[in-house]
Amino acid sequence: MKNYNYLFKYIIVGSTRKSCLLLQYVDQKFRNAHQVTMGVEFGTNIIKSNSHVIKLHIWDTAGQESFSSMIRAYYRNAIGCILVFDLTDRKSFDALIRWHNEVLSCTGNDIQIIIVGNKSDLQNKREVQEKEAQDLAKQFNGNYIEASALTGSNVVQIFEILTEQILQEIQSGKIDPQNEIYGIKIGDFEKRRNSEIIPKSQRQSVQVSYPIQSQKWECC
Repeated sequence: MKNYNYLFKYIIVGSTRKSCLLLQYVDQKFRNAHQVTMGVEFGTNIIKSNSHVIKLHIWDTAGQESFSSMIRAYYRNAIGCILVFDLTDRKSFDALIRWHNEVLSCTGNDIQIIIVGNKSDLQNKREVQEKEAQDLAKQFNGNYIEASALTGSNVVQIFEILTEQILQEIQSGKIDPQNEIYGIKIGDFEKRRNSEIIPKSQRQSVQVSYPIQSQKWECC
Protein backbone atom coordinates (compact mmCIF):
# COMPACT_ATOMS: atom_id res chain seq x y z
CA MET A 1 0.00 0.00 0.00
CA LYS A 2 1.18 3.49 -0.90
CA ASN A 3 -0.34 5.25 2.10
CA TYR A 4 0.38 8.81 1.02
CA ASN A 5 -0.79 11.43 -1.47
CA TYR A 6 2.59 12.16 -3.00
CA LEU A 7 6.16 10.96 -2.73
CA PHE A 8 8.75 13.74 -3.08
CA LYS A 9 12.44 13.17 -3.65
CA TYR A 10 14.74 15.71 -1.97
CA ILE A 11 18.48 16.15 -2.30
CA ILE A 12 20.69 17.80 0.31
CA VAL A 13 23.60 19.60 -1.33
CA GLY A 14 26.53 21.64 -0.01
CA SER A 15 30.06 21.54 1.27
CA THR A 16 29.68 20.78 4.94
CA ARG A 17 27.74 18.98 7.74
CA LYS A 18 24.71 18.01 5.66
CA SER A 19 24.51 14.54 7.14
CA CYS A 20 24.03 16.02 10.60
CA LEU A 21 20.85 17.77 9.46
CA LEU A 22 19.50 14.57 7.91
CA LEU A 23 20.30 12.53 11.02
CA GLN A 24 18.68 15.12 13.28
CA TYR A 25 15.55 15.20 11.13
CA VAL A 26 15.10 11.45 10.71
CA ASP A 27 16.39 10.12 14.05
CA GLN A 28 16.54 13.23 16.30
CA LYS A 29 20.23 12.54 16.89
CA PHE A 30 23.40 14.57 16.50
CA ARG A 31 26.62 13.10 15.20
CA ASN A 32 29.50 14.54 17.25
CA ALA A 33 32.36 13.02 15.28
CA HIS A 34 32.85 14.52 11.83
CA GLN A 35 32.23 11.81 9.24
CA VAL A 36 32.55 12.57 5.56
CA THR A 37 29.70 11.26 3.42
CA MET A 38 31.08 8.62 1.07
CA GLY A 39 28.85 8.87 -1.97
CA VAL A 40 25.28 9.21 -0.67
CA GLU A 41 23.22 8.68 2.47
CA PHE A 42 19.47 8.13 2.52
CA GLY A 43 16.60 8.90 4.87
CA THR A 44 12.82 8.82 4.73
CA ASN A 45 9.99 10.49 6.62
CA ILE A 46 6.29 11.34 6.47
CA ILE A 47 4.89 14.89 6.56
CA LYS A 48 1.24 15.90 6.93
CA SER A 49 0.48 19.26 5.32
CA ASN A 50 -2.92 20.78 4.49
CA SER A 51 -4.77 17.45 4.48
CA HIS A 52 -2.01 15.87 2.38
CA VAL A 53 0.22 13.02 3.49
CA ILE A 54 3.64 13.39 1.88
CA LYS A 55 6.32 10.74 1.92
CA LEU A 56 9.86 12.09 1.61
CA HIS A 57 12.86 10.31 0.18
CA ILE A 58 15.89 12.37 1.18
CA TRP A 59 19.31 11.89 -0.38
CA ASP A 60 22.39 13.44 1.21
CA THR A 61 25.08 13.69 -1.45
CA ALA A 62 28.83 13.83 -0.91
CA GLY A 63 30.37 17.29 -1.06
CA GLN A 64 33.76 16.13 -2.31
CA GLU A 65 34.70 16.77 -5.93
CA SER A 66 35.93 13.19 -6.30
CA PHE A 67 32.33 11.95 -5.99
CA SER A 68 30.77 14.56 -8.30
CA SER A 69 30.33 12.35 -11.37
CA MET A 70 28.61 9.64 -9.31
CA ILE A 71 26.27 11.81 -7.25
CA ARG A 72 24.86 13.68 -10.26
CA ALA A 73 22.84 10.56 -11.00
CA TYR A 74 21.06 11.04 -7.65
CA TYR A 75 20.02 14.59 -8.57
CA ARG A 76 17.69 13.35 -11.28
CA ASN A 77 13.96 13.21 -10.53
CA ALA A 78 14.39 15.37 -7.42
CA ILE A 79 11.63 17.93 -6.91
CA GLY A 80 13.24 19.63 -3.90
CA CYS A 81 16.79 20.75 -3.12
CA ILE A 82 18.16 21.76 0.29
CA LEU A 83 21.29 23.87 -0.19
CA VAL A 84 23.30 23.87 3.05
CA PHE A 85 26.11 26.15 4.17
CA ASP A 86 27.89 26.77 7.46
CA LEU A 87 27.11 30.15 9.04
CA THR A 88 30.61 30.17 10.53
CA ASP A 89 32.33 29.41 7.21
CA ARG A 90 32.19 32.06 4.50
CA LYS A 91 33.63 29.77 1.84
CA SER A 92 30.76 27.30 2.22
CA PHE A 93 28.31 30.14 1.49
CA ASP A 94 30.25 31.37 -1.53
CA ALA A 95 30.17 27.83 -2.95
CA LEU A 96 26.35 27.78 -3.08
CA ILE A 97 26.23 29.36 -6.53
CA ARG A 98 28.36 26.55 -7.92
CA TRP A 99 26.22 23.92 -6.19
CA HIS A 100 23.04 25.56 -7.43
CA ASN A 101 24.26 25.63 -11.03
CA GLU A 102 25.24 21.98 -10.83
CA VAL A 103 21.81 20.99 -9.50
CA LEU A 104 20.01 22.92 -12.25
CA SER A 105 22.17 21.33 -14.94
CA CYS A 106 20.97 17.90 -13.79
CA THR A 107 17.37 18.62 -12.83
CA GLY A 108 16.07 21.71 -14.62
CA ASN A 109 14.65 25.01 -13.40
CA ASP A 110 11.48 23.56 -11.86
CA ILE A 111 13.24 22.08 -8.84
CA GLN A 112 12.24 23.90 -5.64
CA ILE A 113 15.03 25.38 -3.52
CA ILE A 114 15.54 26.19 0.14
CA ILE A 115 18.84 27.53 1.49
CA VAL A 116 19.78 26.48 5.03
CA GLY A 117 22.32 28.29 7.17
CA ASN A 118 23.49 25.62 9.62
CA LYS A 119 25.03 26.21 13.07
CA SER A 120 22.61 28.94 14.13
CA ASP A 121 23.66 28.09 17.69
CA LEU A 122 27.04 29.77 17.04
CA GLN A 123 25.87 33.33 16.49
CA ASN A 124 29.07 34.83 17.90
CA LYS A 125 31.10 33.04 15.21
CA ARG A 126 28.94 33.75 12.18
CA GLU A 127 30.61 34.98 8.99
CA VAL A 128 27.47 35.28 6.85
CA GLN A 129 24.70 37.76 7.60
CA GLU A 130 21.05 36.79 7.32
CA LYS A 131 20.26 39.52 4.77
CA GLU A 132 22.79 38.34 2.18
CA ALA A 133 21.60 34.74 2.53
CA GLN A 134 18.00 35.89 2.07
CA ASP A 135 19.01 37.83 -1.04
CA LEU A 136 20.67 34.74 -2.52
CA ALA A 137 17.56 32.67 -1.81
CA LYS A 138 15.46 35.23 -3.70
CA GLN A 139 17.93 35.01 -6.58
CA PHE A 140 17.33 31.25 -6.62
CA ASN A 141 13.53 31.75 -6.31
CA GLY A 142 13.62 29.87 -3.03
CA ASN A 143 13.34 30.31 0.72
CA TYR A 144 15.93 30.77 3.44
CA ILE A 145 16.05 29.48 7.01
CA GLU A 146 18.70 29.23 9.72
CA ALA A 147 18.90 26.01 11.71
CA SER A 148 21.07 24.02 14.08
CA ALA A 149 21.78 20.33 13.59
CA LEU A 150 23.20 20.31 17.13
CA THR A 151 20.13 21.63 18.99
CA GLY A 152 17.52 20.62 16.41
CA SER A 153 16.30 24.22 16.08
CA ASN A 154 14.31 24.72 12.85
CA VAL A 155 15.39 21.36 11.40
CA VAL A 156 11.83 20.08 11.02
CA GLN A 157 10.79 23.45 9.59
CA ILE A 158 13.26 23.06 6.71
CA PHE A 159 11.33 20.11 5.32
CA GLU A 160 7.91 21.55 6.16
CA ILE A 161 8.64 24.79 4.30
CA LEU A 162 10.01 23.02 1.24
CA THR A 163 7.08 20.59 1.16
CA GLU A 164 4.54 23.40 1.44
CA GLN A 165 6.39 25.26 -1.30
CA ILE A 166 5.98 22.30 -3.67
CA LEU A 167 2.33 21.72 -2.75
CA GLN A 168 1.57 25.36 -3.58
CA GLU A 169 3.19 24.92 -6.98
CA ILE A 170 1.06 21.82 -7.57
CA GLN A 171 -2.15 23.56 -6.51
CA SER A 172 -1.38 26.57 -8.72
CA GLY A 173 -0.82 24.30 -11.71
CA LYS A 174 2.86 25.20 -12.16
CA ILE A 175 3.89 21.64 -11.32
CA ASP A 176 1.96 18.70 -12.75
CA PRO A 177 2.46 15.66 -10.50
CA GLN A 178 1.25 13.44 -13.33
CA ASN A 179 4.19 14.52 -15.49
CA GLU A 180 7.11 12.13 -15.02
CA ILE A 181 9.73 14.85 -15.52
CA TYR A 182 9.04 16.11 -11.98
CA GLY A 183 9.77 12.74 -10.40
CA ILE A 184 6.70 12.92 -8.14
CA LYS A 185 5.02 9.61 -7.36
CA ILE A 186 1.29 9.57 -6.70
CA GLY A 187 0.10 7.42 -3.82
CA ASP A 188 -3.15 5.63 -3.06
CA PHE A 189 -4.52 8.49 -0.94
CA GLU A 190 -4.36 10.90 -3.88
CA LYS A 191 -5.79 8.39 -6.33
CA ARG A 192 -8.70 7.76 -3.97
CA ARG A 193 -9.18 11.49 -3.41
CA ASN A 194 -9.27 12.20 -7.14
CA SER A 195 -11.84 9.46 -7.75
CA GLU A 196 -14.09 10.86 -5.02
CA ILE A 197 -14.14 14.43 -6.36
CA ILE A 198 -15.05 13.53 -9.95
CA PRO A 199 -18.57 14.95 -10.47
CA LYS A 200 -21.30 12.50 -11.38
CA SER A 201 -21.88 14.32 -14.68
CA GLN A 202 -18.35 13.39 -15.77
CA ARG A 203 -18.53 9.78 -14.71
CA GLN A 204 -19.05 7.38 -17.55
CA SER A 205 -21.87 4.90 -17.28
CA VAL A 206 -21.17 1.48 -18.70
CA GLN A 207 -23.97 -0.67 -20.07
CA VAL A 208 -23.38 -4.38 -19.99
CA SER A 209 -25.31 -6.60 -22.38
CA TYR A 210 -25.49 -10.34 -21.94
CA PRO A 211 -25.75 -12.78 -24.84
CA ILE A 212 -28.87 -14.89 -25.09
CA GLN A 213 -26.93 -18.06 -25.70
CA SER A 214 -25.10 -19.52 -22.77
CA GLN A 215 -21.32 -19.61 -23.06
CA LYS A 216 -18.78 -21.89 -21.51
CA TRP A 217 -16.07 -19.95 -19.67
CA GLU A 218 -12.61 -21.24 -18.99
CA CYS A 219 -10.37 -20.01 -16.24
CA CYS A 220 -7.36 -18.18 -17.64
